[in-house]
Formats: sequence, structure tokens, C-alpha cells
Amino acid sequence: MGWAMNNIKILIVDDQTLMRDGLKTILDLEDNMEVIGTAKNGQEAIERCRLSSLDLILMDIRMPVMDGVETTKIIKRLYPQIIILILTTFNEDDYIIDALTNGASGYILKDIQGDDLIKSINDAYKGSFMLPSEVAIKIAKRLTNATIVTQEQKKGLKDFSEREIEIAKMIVFGFNNKQIASSLYISEGTVKNYISNIYSKLGTSDRMAAALTIKKALNM
Repeated sequence: MGWAMNNIKILIVDDQTLMRDGLKTILDLEDNMEVIGTAKNGQEAIERCRLSSLDLILMDIRMPVMDGVETTKIIKRLYPQIIILILTTFNEDDYIIDALTNGASGYILKDIQGDDLIKSINDAYKGSFMLPSEVAIKIAKRLTNATIVTQEQKKGLKDFSEREIEIAKMIVFGFNNKQIASSLYISEGTVKNYISNIYSKLGTSDRMAAALTIKKALNM
């Protein structure tokens, strides 16, 4: 394995020994990745962050002692530079929005192929937001079911229509245009038009800047 200065230093956090060992085996084969340790719960993960210099954490959600959502919240507060990718299964969508709100950089499904895992880590390290389409659809359903827009939120984005606020929320949660389109059953062209209007109203053409402004305005 290479030991270049730009190795991505990774911590694997999962309460299942087999999962930890399997992920470590896959990642240790990569020249630009270095698994600096593993942890079996959130408390151990926080301790490892204190002792080691880390770039990225693969974080399980359901764990004893401290779950992945609470751990993500604490680590992002103490070490905001660390990228956290949540390891999830299909039946854990209750936790998804919580972890994203607390600073996770996306989700990886536990049945992911090895090559896709490597690509996801590399992409997240470069700043991309990782959101599998299957997970995006689940989040969209939750958001759509909770699309009652409060008066306070309308005040935060006073010129926005309810549909624009719905799409604005999805931008905050990292949805790309294709995922927004498929989740709302509209065309990508229509999504682009909505986003163009949103950018115009916010006075920006940068998606990340828009997301930050929307998050603040909606108090998310």
C-alpha cells in the first residue's frame, strides 16, 4: 500500500466485527487510502478523533452506547473538517434526515459494491455529496409528507412559492436535479427552471451558497 502524504485517513465505525473487517480489507487495497482504525460504537469513534488525525469516517447508524446520528452531531461540532459518510440499510430511513441535518456528507448503502464504495469515498473527499437514488427517494417522500410550510419559513423565503420551498429543501439535503425530478415526478427541465428562479431570488448562481442561505432562512 502506498503511503503518500495525500492518503485519505479513514476511521470505520460499526458494531459488527465482520462489517469492520470487510471494509478495512477493501480499503487497505487502495493506494490513496489508509484505515487508521476502527471503532464499535460512537463513544470509541469520538475518542479516536481526539487521538488521531482523520479525514473521513464511515459511520454506522445503529450502534450500542451511542448511535451514528448522535456521534455525527458531536464529531461535526468538535471536528467540522472531518467528512462523515453514513453506512445505512433500507430500513433506517427514520435516521436519514437527522444525520444529514447534523452534518453528514451523505449516505452509502451497506450492500454497495467495492468499486462503488471506493468511488464514493474519493468523491466525498473531493467535496461531493453522496446520496444513492434509493435513499434520495425515501427522503423526498418524507419531505413531501412534511411539506406544510410554516409562516416563519415563508417569512424566511418570502418570495418563494411552496414548490420552490420544497425544491429548496431538497437542495439543502444534497439532491441533484435528476433526483429532484424523479422524486417530484417532474422533468429535469422543469427542475432547472425552478432552480434558476431560486438562484435569481437568492442572488447567487452557486448551489452550495444557495444551500447555506436556504438552510439559514428555513432554520433547518
